[in-house]
Amino acid sequence: MWVFPLAAAVVAFAFAAALGRRFALSRRLHLAMWCGALVMYAVASLAVAAGAFFGWSRTLFEIYWILGAVLNVPLLAAGEVHLLRRGQVLDIAVWVVLAFVFAYTVAVTRGAAIDPVALAERLPSGKEVFGDGSAAHRLPQLISIPSYLILLLGAGWSAWRMRGRPELRARFTGTLLVAAGATITAAAGSAFAALGNLPAFSLSLLAGVAVMFAGFRRASESRPSPERSDLPAH
Repeated sequence: MWVFPLAAAVVAFAFAAALGRRFALSRRLHLAMWCGALVMYAVASLAVAAGAFFGWSRTLFEIYWILGAVLNVPLLAAGEVHLLRRGQVLDIAVWVVLAFVFAYTVAVTRGAAIDPVALAERLPSGKEVFGDGSAAHRLPQLISIPSYLILLLGAGWSAWRMRGRPELRARFTGTLLVAAGATITAAAGSAFAALGNLPAFSLSLLAGVAVMFAGFRRASESRPSPERSDLPAH
């Protein structure tokens, strides 16, 4: 099953590269945030592949947990917020929240006690590794789920603004695909991870990022008129 998370990492790196190229041309901050989130996704997927192939260590699980289970989602959500609403005060608030979330996640995860027996599983669950209800185990509930909802609501609002406009049909479809891919990873992937189902989780990693990348490429086909260049470009 290590092949599927490895493939997910390759797709995620390709997606990050595409976002990086777009950022280099436009200098839009949300693209840089999404690029960073996809790099995190790729590194976390590599950690899953390594854990499945070589066996899990504390370091591998921490990389997977910090970058994959927690931090890439708030960075995606921050990019969505910046895309939909710009302003100096809001930008400062977003960066302050991100800095706190990042520092808190790393500190809690690195300082958590772990059960080495749980790391012997093919896909260890945070509940078993950190303990049910522990601070590290609750990180996705406190951070990832609200961030995913922000991302989903932002994508929905973007799609609503583009509805019924033939010239933005590609962008409309692409935005929905991005939301669908994020949902595959956040909902199905999280459920399979909690169950310790490595085959299903590995497939969800690959499917989720592939659908998001397809959505981005589809949305990139749209060429809005200059006076509408403020519309979301997922």
